[in-house]
Amino acid sequence: MNLSKGLKMHRIRVKALFDGAEQGQPVKVAGWVKSKRVSKKFAFLVINDGSCQTDLQVIVDSDKECFAKLESIGTGSSVSMFGELRKSPGKGQAWELHASDLEVLGESSSDYPLQKKGHSLEFLREIGHLRGRTNTFGAVYRVRNRLSFLVHQFFQGRGFLWAHTPILTASDCEGAGELFKVTTLDLANPPRNDEGGVDFSNDFFGKPTHLTVSGQLNAESMALSLGDVYTFGPTFRAENSNTTRHLSEFWMIEPEMAFANLRDDMLLAEEFLRYLFANIVNDCGDELEFLGKMYPDCDPQGIENMGSKNFARVSYTDAIKELSAVSSKFEFEPAWGVDLQTEHEKYLTEQVFSGPVIVTDYPKDIKAFYMKSNPDGKTVAAMDVLVPRIGEIIGGSQREDCYDALLDRVNGLDLPVEDLRWYLDLRSYGGCPHAGFGLGFERLVQYVTGMVNIRDVIPFPRAPKVIPF
Repeated sequence: MNLSKGLKMHRIRVKALFDGAEQGQPVKVAGWVKSKRVSKKFAFLVINDGSCQTDLQVIVDSDKECFAKLESIGTGSSVSMFGELRKSPGKGQAWELHASDLEVLGESSSDYPLQKKGHSLEFLREIGHLRGRTNTFGAVYRVRNRLSFLVHQFFQGRGFLWAHTPILTASDCEGAGELFKVTTLDLANPPRNDEGGVDFSNDFFGKPTHLTVSGQLNAESMALSLGDVYTFGPTFRAENSNTTRHLSEFWMIEPEMAFANLRDDMLLAEEFLRYLFANIVNDCGDELEFLGKMYPDCDPQGIENMGSKNFARVSYTDAIKELSAVSSKFEFEPAWGVDLQTEHEKYLTEQVFSGPVIVTDYPKDIKAFYMKSNPDGKTVAAMDVLVPRIGEIIGGSQREDCYDALLDRVNGLDLPVEDLRWYLDLRSYGGCPHAGFGLGFERLVQYVTGMVNIRDVIPFPRAPKVIPF
């Protein structure tokens, strides 16, 4: 094969190349240069195309016509190469490419910020448009991609339908009031009503509109038509929090099941997590092995064990008893009627149960309006799934299916009845027991990859005063 014909052949991704490598195989690859070393007789290039954790070493002999092109190649340059694949005598690599021709697709200037040295995660957040080329973020993003696939595979394999719920909403699902407003009004001179407030009747939708914090209410509507559904999409919360656990834009997974109760909800949540944990270690072994060496919170073996471990169960009331017995260990004293803090959740999973635990039957006053009241009148049929190191990773409940009980709850919390009329209607027109849960996808990726800061598991994080890209 002549050189010009070689560079015209179809390129192969590096991962596919390694998966089906054969001695002497002619191949064309393309990628970004991570390092270059040139001597009189030959040059070494290390490239990666983003398809896998392993880099490809390329050798260019000085007698090749393309050797002269190496002068214009710097770290970060994009290149296309044709050559012969050979078994590598070097340590840490099974194959290497002996290039007979190459083409520089895009040169990289000398101030390219990703040089062959360690970079802090803080610095890499400042160059979010490039950090995917590093070993760490290449691994994180591939794990994120595979987890996304597994989410769909799990639910689709069980007959759930993917529900595309709206991002724009006129309701506050959680009743938290931490919503981003969406408007087309002139902010410098908005129309006013008789009371002096903003007259939203002149706005695009004719009423106050927000970015949604959850697709749950709409998913319930679809579940009560289609049976079992799930959402997987972006959600938003205008919470002024700069912790390592919070984002302003994040992705949520929210299954809803018709003809289901709290027990069904717990079984689905446990099966779901165990499926993800068992499969991700197998599917992204190289990535998790790398992250496990670099970051102490990444524990591939622990994740794999979680895939086969039964989750413990405890009521909120009994959990408070456990925590109260050792209350001196905590910054925040545990008390019935107060939500569990992260330190409490970590103690339960790491010290009491030594693994995941599902906490059930929370006080109704600390839970959302749509959760079904228990017969005791004080608690609701709610459940949170807690895992070591992270704490809560799933929150769910059986939904209130009694019209009168739900209306009383809405009125008691002074929520806008008219905005929720359609939601109440679901209880009037063939309502049934139904249940569901929500999982913050970034929290899941954070747990699997061991990244301490949640801003490092989404390509372009949005947080208070943080929206650079």
